[in-house]
Amino acid sequence: MVSGIEQAIDLLNKGEGDVLAFPLTVTLERKQYVSFTNPHFNTHQVLVQKKPANWRMLAPEILEKKLIKQPEQLSKQEVYVLKGSSFRQRLLELNAQLASPIIIKEDSATAETESLIQKVATGEIKYTVTDEAIANVNTLYYPNLDIRTVLSEPQQIAWAVRTNSQELLTEINAWLEKTKKSGVFTVIYNKYFKSNRLALARIKDDYSSLTDGQLSPFDEQLKKGAEQIGWDWRLVASVAYQESNFNPRVKSWAGAIGLMQIMPETGKYFGASNLWDPSQNISVGIRFLKFLDKHWAKTVPDPEERMKFVLASYNVGLSHVIDAQKLTRKYGKDPTLWEENVEYFLLQKRDPKYFRDPVAVVGYCRCDGPVRYVKEVLQRYDEYRLRIAV
Repeated sequence: MVSGIEQAIDLLNKGEGDVLAFPLTVTLERKQYVSFTNPHFNTHQVLVQKKPANWRMLAPEILEKKLIKQPEQLSKQEVYVLKGSSFRQRLLELNAQLASPIIIKEDSATAETESLIQKVATGEIKYTVTDEAIANVNTLYYPNLDIRTVLSEPQQIAWAVRTNSQELLTEINAWLEKTKKSGVFTVIYNKYFKSNRLALARIKDDYSSLTDGQLSPFDEQLKKGAEQIGWDWRLVASVAYQESNFNPRVKSWAGAIGLMQIMPETGKYFGASNLWDPSQNISVGIRFLKFLDKHWAKTVPDPEERMKFVLASYNVGLSHVIDAQKLTRKYGKDPTLWEENVEYFLLQKRDPKYFRDPVAVVGYCRCDGPVRYVKEVLQRYDEYRLRIAV
């Protein structure tokens, strides 16, 4: 196995291999030494940094202030990158624009991107840089990482062959085109770059017992609750894990309580006397999900799509998602579809053009959180379905 990028390119050109089947960033410098296939996908380079120890309890605006959000904030900071990588090149480009340079630390030629990500998560180093796709894969390995600070323009990811291997390049490109058209590429991409590595995160959890089909001490209560709304219990379990990591004693910065992170006013509305009691907490969470599902059933007939509207509403509140649906309808998109439709306009609610629109009744929302919430809950649900029997 070859880890160093420069070494891999050198071995390729020596004839030790024929294809670099690795997610390489296409750069002008590398084009001098290899020929790239047609791009697989586009990505960005992002900063990987550790959230503060109490990040779950911080209000979003306070958490933001504790994180680096702009490249200039990296001046005089040590940032570790792979030796010979495009990440190093990007930091050099940034240094040409900064008054005080970033201190670039190159790891060994045999280092792996993921080993640097792990070092950030454990506090051994403060920062590294990687592709957004790789960073996303690692976020449930290490939920204490922030990967939202973008450091580059969109970049293409591809494989590579020797510059004199044009026939091979033509064959690979033809195969890639066929694979993408068949849908196989999308399935593989989603599996490895959109489905977070939940298995390890679950195995490490104190309440996890994948070997005997148990997710938490509250599985039976979650199963009974799921029956009331016609959901797969593993989806409800994914919501509970997302909310509290199955910890019934947690309280958020906003005052949400317990397994399903229920606000006191919500608990009171549904008749709960003690939200610290897991049974009552789950019961209120289920009834709230059922309430949201009943609302969205009026305008979103497809149960699979409606599930996403319900999850987003559970996270950010019903009113913001209603606003996004109204904006979706106004701008000619499909108000019954989530991805690239209502999801898109929910994200736009931080833009004055949209949150000041008369149809957006409740106004401004920094809604990247609920969008991530929906994706992460459903990704975890997919993993549960693979590993846990109904």
